[in-house]
Parts: sequence; C-alpha cells; structure tokens
Amino acid sequence: MLLPSLYFLRFPVGHAYLWLDDDGMTLVDCGVTGSGPRIAAANRRLGRDPAQVRQLVLTHFHHDHVGAANEVAAWGDVVICAHRADAPVIRGDVPGAPPVLLDWERPIFDQVSGGTIPTPAPVRVDRELDDGDVLDVGGRAQAIAVPGHTPGSVALYLPDHGVLFTGDTVARSADDQVILGVFNIDRDAAITSLRRQAALNPTMACFGHGDPVTADAGAALQDALTRLH
Repeated sequence: MLLPSLYFLRFPVGHAYLWLDDDGMTLVDCGVTGSGPRIAAANRRLGRDPAQVRQLVLTHFHHDHVGAANEVAAWGDVVICAHRADAPVIRGDVPGAPPVLLDWERPIFDQVSGGTIPTPAPVRVDRELDDGDVLDVGGRAQAIAVPGHTPGSVALYLPDHGVLFTGDTVARSADDQVILGVFNIDRDAAITSLRRQAALNPTMACFGHGDPVTADAGAALQDALTRLH
C-alpha cells in the first residue's frame, strides 16, 4: 500500500497500480499476458471483487503493460482508456513503432525482448485520451500526453493527491536513481515529456519499472533532468 487508496502491484516486468474509489477501482496498466489472476487475487485480498474495476488506463502499447487487458476486460463493465496515438496499436490495427536504441541500451533490449514476453491479443480501446482529458479517479485525474517512449505514451496525474503515474516515460534504476525511461522512439521528445512531468512537482511518482518515489518526487524528476544535461 502506497496510500490508503493506492496499491502497487509489483510484477517481474511492467508494474501495475490499483486506485480504490468508493464507487469502483481504476487499474493503471496490467502487466504481461497471464497477469489477470494475480491482479484479481490482489483485489480480493483488499476485500474487493474484480468486477469493481471500472477503468483500465493503459499508459502505452508495450506488451508488458497491455498484456492482460483482455483478461481484465472480461471481469465486467470495464472502460479501457489509452491515448489516441497508441490506440490503433493496442487494437491490433497497426504495428507499434520500434525504439531507437542508444548503444548501451542494445544489450538490455536484446535481453528483455528475447521472446520471454508473449505478444498480447488485440484489445478494444473504449476511450481515446487526449492531453488534458479528465478522468474520474481520486476525485479527478488529468491525462497528460508524454510522447517519446511511444507516440501515445500518457501519464495520469491526480492533483488532489499529488500522485503521478508515468508509465515508462520515467523509471527507477537498480541503484535507486530516477532516470529517463529507456527504449524510446524519440529521445528528445521523451526528455521534453520528462521536463513537463517534473514541472508538476508531484509528491509521489509511480513508474512502470522500478519502485515508486513516495515523497518529494518532483525533486527526483528534476534531478533526473539535471543529470541528463
């Protein structure tokens, strides 16, 4: 538990987050294919029925974030949300753009893309998000377009709680440093997106990879920017 309403679902690859409101739950990302039973079990441990998940926000189209979307959708009346630029990939209409790798990223990419993450089945997208759209999460949440990792990467910011979900636009390394996310299609755009998220000065930042920063996250994001330069 990160907050009374926020739970961190730690997976070997591609974390997910569960936000509890009185009238239902919102899931941010859902891990690789086959993660559905683990998410459902987490819901039940909290005394909630998986059918109470009413929204699934997909931060981008990568397999370790959308893999279990069809499993979650089968639980009930779940609205699946994604940025309109990534929605066609998630639906299976077009292939996703590959990353432009830096030299030091290549061996890491080869390691994590060696066939261990299954390709997810296409899944519907019920709501295509644009920058500034408001979602009914934690009182209100703002969708923030943060392209660079993918064309339609989207962050979710809950201003009433100071919580930012970054997807893979930002990460936390094994040595606990907050860093620009890796495997970007456009590194310059990704840096601009990191700058925009740092300007929000969130209290907490929740990443797709690495442990969340639970206090003074804005300073951690700003420090990541400074080290880039």
